[in-house]
Amino acid sequence: MKKSINLSTLIRAELLELKAYSSARDEFSTSETMTFLDANENPYPSELNRYPDPYQSKLKSRIAQLKGIDSSFIMLGNGSDEVIDLLVRLFCTPYRDNILIFPPTYGMYKVVADLNAVEVKTLPLNQDFQIDETQALDHIDEHTKIVFVCSPNNPSGNTMKREKVFNLLNNFKGIVVVDEAYQDFSKEQSFINELSAYENLVVMQTFSKAMGLAGARLGMCFANPKIIKYLNRIKPPYNVNNLSQNVALKTLNNYSEIETQVNQILNERSELGLALKQISWVNKIYPSEANFLLVKVDDANQRYRELLDQKIVVRNRHNQPGCENCLRFSIGTPEENKLLIKTLKQLSHS
Repeated sequence: MKKSINLSTLIRAELLELKAYSSARDEFSTSETMTFLDANENPYPSELNRYPDPYQSKLKSRIAQLKGIDSSFIMLGNGSDEVIDLLVRLFCTPYRDNILIFPPTYGMYKVVADLNAVEVKTLPLNQDFQIDETQALDHIDEHTKIVFVCSPNNPSGNTMKREKVFNLLNNFKGIVVVDEAYQDFSKEQSFINELSAYENLVVMQTFSKAMGLAGARLGMCFANPKIIKYLNRIKPPYNVNNLSQNVALKTLNNYSEIETQVNQILNERSELGLALKQISWVNKIYPSEANFLLVKVDDANQRYRELLDQKIVVRNRHNQPGCENCLRFSIGTPEENKLLIKTLKQLSHS
């Protein structure tokens, strides 16, 4: 059965009839060669003298082809952080509404909510870093507009059990956002495949991880076209620049190279996990379906400083809920991983 939503009850009242800014390329756009004297651009040709396509049509078409979805289900942002901000601004009225998150999780959900004067409700994940969806539903009130689910989760690396997410989708009247930034490293099926069944589902993915374009700042939002329409209405007119669009399109047109790199990262993740088991001060290695490993050690602060002294930077997650004395190791190149393992062994013997 299809889960439908009434957007008029979810979207901020003042945004329902918002008249979006109409850019020059909104008012006239074509693939033909034209003399453009409408946007006050510098007329002398260069790679960047013209404004970018505000709706990234070519790039969306390629993404749609790869994801098996119509391009009307796609909105692109200046990184996933912009997508998070747009979602909070679209659905949450400041000083009234709230979001629900499950720490430890990606920190920008809370930062964006705080910036927008939106309350943040928290329900920590259990000891297996899974959602207690029954408690989650109890935490929700009439002003809860968005539930953010990070899967695979950052910093723990595990995917959330699908039945728990479906339980939220079926029983929550608001928007469920599934953040799949690390989906390319996971064996689990993407929730993009559920968009036709759940109008209250939003899925985020990114070019920053597997695609190797963290510097391009490009996030993907997949949702029902009715939601996409409103997101396009409130986003800045030219939020994704030409450089990012072009490099992303070039990357997707050479997708086999990305697949090769992902497989290499997965192999390296396994090798690093085996090596970490031999380190005396490593107490636990958490299962991961991302491009990193969360590792419990004897003293995270000490080991973090020792690695820094050896010019190796990892992430200290000691202060995150449920992550006491945990370090997060990103999976590097084979050479970087060998250096890390060698250094860890040296620290073990010192």
